[in-house]
Amino acid sequence: MTYAPAFGISHVEHYVADLSTAAAEFTGAYGFRPVARAASGEAESLVLRQGRITLVLTQARSPRHRGADYVLAHGDGVADIAFTVADVPAAFDEAVSRGAVPLAVPRRHEDGRTTAVVAGFGDVVHTLVEPGPDGLPPGFTALADAAEAPAGELLDELDHFAVCLRAGELERTVDFYTQVLGFKMIFSELIKVGAQAMDSKVVQSATGEVTLTLIQPDTSAEPGQIDRFLEQHGGSGVQHLAFAAGDVVRAVGTLRERGVDFLSVPDAYYTMLADRMELTRHSTEELHGLDILVDEDHDGQLFQIFTRSTHPRRTLFHEVIERFGARTFGSGNIKALYEAVEAERLSTEDVLR
Repeated sequence: MTYAPAFGISHVEHYVADLSTAAAEFTGAYGFRPVARAASGEAESLVLRQGRITLVLTQARSPRHRGADYVLAHGDGVADIAFTVADVPAAFDEAVSRGAVPLAVPRRHEDGRTTAVVAGFGDVVHTLVEPGPDGLPPGFTALADAAEAPAGELLDELDHFAVCLRAGELERTVDFYTQVLGFKMIFSELIKVGAQAMDSKVVQSATGEVTLTLIQPDTSAEPGQIDRFLEQHGGSGVQHLAFAAGDVVRAVGTLRERGVDFLSVPDAYYTMLADRMELTRHSTEELHGLDILVDEDHDGQLFQIFTRSTHPRRTLFHEVIERFGARTFGSGNIKALYEAVEAERLSTEDVLR
């Protein structure tokens, strides 16, 4: 029988150097709401929520906490992509029997739920969590003054995670997710931009709720954006989170007003757009005015845009995406993103000279 546990997304934990600063960006610019908190002698954590997205920001208070070493090695970043699963002990035992590295054995919490932890890629782990009625991770206390979700939130759910891997790690990482955790590989592509190139494969959980775009540099080509991420991040890790929006034009327009800075797109992209496709949603003028990219597959179209990184190492950034039927990942847009990041790097180097 095929092993395919019903993994969903519980939460995404970031380790951060300063909890107040990190929370201020997510709440003030992106519209997340603080909903719960946890604190101990070793760490302090805050849960933020928007739509069906739950983020946990954790600042280490002790050098013994894993977050202290993580931030020293990588700066702020995604440290845990936590999965919901109905039977944590069974899923943990099966994964370990298939080769997963166990980091924390199943443990029952005061609320009656069980968690366990297995290694993922780089320094990123996967906590397995039995779902709870409030959607909070175990060990958190809801804030008494937590605001209710406003009508018409901008961001709905996590569409996918983009993961940069060291050269030579792609195949075994795909094998880990497909053979150990029961994911499916749903997309594969070699992307070339000038003299640079990268291999990309996408894996997805059986439920379709967890999608990872796995990317490694092509060592036969010139070093490029992925190589720089790996160097500046200090190894494999999450390059960006993709937030799904019901209306990308509304979401991006509002985020820009709040101060979120996005990558710009050459005017020629929109001049050529009419020759590429007929838009089924939004107008060329709306997309051009906000630098939103558009692509399509056999099932429909998708609209996406990428933020400029505010990370001191210029590693982690975010994506806003709206799917209008499309199920793939915008092959043409991946190339456009790569070129936009290259252009930003070159312009930054010109300013520093």
